[in-house]
Amino acid sequence: MAAAAAAFTCPTTIISTATAAAARIRSKSALSFTLSNTWSLPIAKPFPLKTPNPVRIPNTSPKFSTKSSKTTSNSDLSLADNAGSGSPSASVSPQTLKSRLHSGETLYGLFLLSFSPTLAEIAGLAGYDFVVVDMEHGPGGIPDALSCLRALAATRTPAILRLPESSPTWAKKALDLGPQGIMFPMIDTPKEAKKAVSYCRFPPAGIRGTAHTVVRASGYGIDEGYLGNYADELLIMCQVESEDGAKRAEEIATVDGVDCVQMGPLDLSASMGYLWDPGHKKVREMLRRAEKAVLGTTGKAGGGAFLAGFAMPHDPPEQMKSRGYHMVSGAVDVGLFRSAAVEDVRRFKTSLIDGSDDETDHDKDADEKYWSE
Repeated sequence: MAAAAAAFTCPTTIISTATAAAARIRSKSALSFTLSNTWSLPIAKPFPLKTPNPVRIPNTSPKFSTKSSKTTSNSDLSLADNAGSGSPSASVSPQTLKSRLHSGETLYGLFLLSFSPTLAEIAGLAGYDFVVVDMEHGPGGIPDALSCLRALAATRTPAILRLPESSPTWAKKALDLGPQGIMFPMIDTPKEAKKAVSYCRFPPAGIRGTAHTVVRASGYGIDEGYLGNYADELLIMCQVESEDGAKRAEEIATVDGVDCVQMGPLDLSASMGYLWDPGHKKVREMLRRAEKAVLGTTGKAGGGAFLAGFAMPHDPPEQMKSRGYHMVSGAVDVGLFRSAAVEDVRRFKTSLIDGSDDETDHDKDADEKYWSE
C-alpha cells in the first residue's frame, strides 16, 4: 500500500512549477478582479452601427408591366434590400410601387388570404409585381402578416397590407411592419379619405403614433433616412366599394395624399341590391363611371390618383388594362388552390367512370366562384 501511495505522489517541484505558470496566466488575463468592494472589468469601446450592405436578387421573371423598371430608388419599405441571397452589388435598389406607377407601368398582383408564408414566397418567385396581404377577409392578424412580409421580402416582392377597417390603431400597427402600400376599405367620402391619409402621417401632418426607432419599417432604427423618405415611398390606397363611394370617386381621388383608388365590384354590387352579381348591367355602368372619374384625375397637377381593381370572370385583367387600370389584382391564393384542387379531383373521379370522356367541355363560367374582395 505504501508503494502504491508513493506511485501517486507528485513531486513538490512539479506542483510549484504549475502554480507559478497559472499565476502568470492569470496576471496576463484581460479580465482582472480587484479584491475590494467592486470588480474591475475592462470593457471594449462601443462601435457605431452601420446600415448593412444590401443584398440583391436578380429578378428575371416576366411581368404584367408595360415598361421595364430600370430607374432605382434608395429604399424599399418591404426591407427587400436586406433579404434573400445573391451577389451584393452597388447601391442599386428596386423602385417602389409608387415610383413605378409614376413612371407609367401597369402592375399585376395577387391577393393573399391564406396568410401562408410558403404561398407568399411562391407568389413572389412567380413574378407578381405586388402581393396584397388581406387582413380584412383573411384569418390572420399582425403577427401572421409579418411572417408573410418577411417571405415576400426574401423574393424582393412589395407587400401591400389591407386593413380590417379604417382606423388609426390598425393603420399604426400595419405601417410599423414596413409594407410598401396600405389599403383602407370602405372609403365612401373625401372626409374619410382625408382621415385615412392622416393615419399614415406623423405629426404635424397626421396622427400616426411613432416608434420609428425600434420598428421593422425603419429597419429597427438602423435606417436613419426613414423619417425623411417614408411619406414619398408609401402607397396609400383607398377602396371605393359602395354606390355612395362610386358617385364621389373623383372627390376621393383628388384628396391630397391618396395615391390610388381601388375599385371593389363585389361590395359595390351588394350596395346596389345585386348581391353576388357584379356583372349586372347597372353595376357595370356605375363601375365604369367611377373608373372614368378616377382616371380623369390621374397625373393632374395638385392631386389625382391611379386606378386599381380586381379582375372578375366577366372582366379579365387584359380588359381592365385596356380601360386604363394601373394596378390589376388577377387572382387570390385561396381561389387558385381551390380551382386546382377541384379540377384535380374531378379529373380523377371522371377517369373512374367507364366510357367517360376526359375532354368533356364543362361550363366553367356557370361554376365559377367569385372570390371575396
